[in-house]
Amino acid sequence: MNAKARPQLEDLRLFSDMARHPSFAVAARTLGVSKALISKRIGLLESALQVQLFHRTTRSVTLTVQGEVVLQWARRIAEDVDLLGEAISFERVAPAGQLRLCSSTGFGSRHLAPALSALARSHPQLEIHLELLDRPVDLIEEGFQLDIRVGQVREGHVTARRVASNRRILCAAPDYLRRRGTPQTLDELRAHQCIAIRERDQDFGRWELIGPAGPASVRVSGPLSANHGGVVRQWALEGHGIILRSTWDVRQDLEAGRLTQVLPDHHQPADVWAVCPSRLSASARVRICVEFVQAWFSRTGLDGP
Repeated sequence: MNAKARPQLEDLRLFSDMARHPSFAVAARTLGVSKALISKRIGLLESALQVQLFHRTTRSVTLTVQGEVVLQWARRIAEDVDLLGEAISFERVAPAGQLRLCSSTGFGSRHLAPALSALARSHPQLEIHLELLDRPVDLIEEGFQLDIRVGQVREGHVTARRVASNRRILCAAPDYLRRRGTPQTLDELRAHQCIAIRERDQDFGRWELIGPAGPASVRVSGPLSANHGGVVRQWALEGHGIILRSTWDVRQDLEAGRLTQVLPDHHQPADVWAVCPSRLSASARVRICVEFVQAWFSRTGLDGP
């Protein structure tokens, strides 16, 4: 490291943001700064650290081995500085700064986004950045401070708090059940057209449920599958097969008779969790967001079986 030119905190922050993008040009558009500024600041950081952080081509940039190491430290240093500020300003009523969180597409757009809209009005000093991703997320590696997810929490080194109760249930359109019959046991699902979806917390095409005899699983198949809950629900409404969906997603369809619950004595636990890296569990921004979202879900009727 160059002792006369130590790395600057803002350059480390810029480097962390830059590392999420495939090129300086894309990062510049996303961050709202010039490509020249990013190139200059990354160059100064490389000079201070005396390492090359990126492999550069005319179209893209990728991290070097040294860049991967620096990225881990840069994220931690930036987070530690933020936590320090929050720790010595614990009496401050209004949390401030960037809050980067993620959720799944269907749940995030239908339920989390309205909650975050209300949170932004209540705490205008927060800078909320939401990404909707229908895949497993590595919070630390991808730089997220919070994940509002539906389903199980399996990974270590995280802190999880349940913010709403939920379950997934089996259902199908009445027209489909008239044509194909209504399954009476879990094993009978194997002979039915089932519309599978790629959920973050379960194997594709294998439904794990809890019934009168306890936990059980069944391998299902069908001509249609997708990675988007809205698509799967629409296909079920059009009579293409049986789906396993959260109660919040199909409650109105069940009440209106557009869908009928199948095997009502079986369900899959799928509570809504707020998950953050363990070292960020004391963050005021994270805490305020989690408490606000939990209260919002309770008021709007999401929290329930």
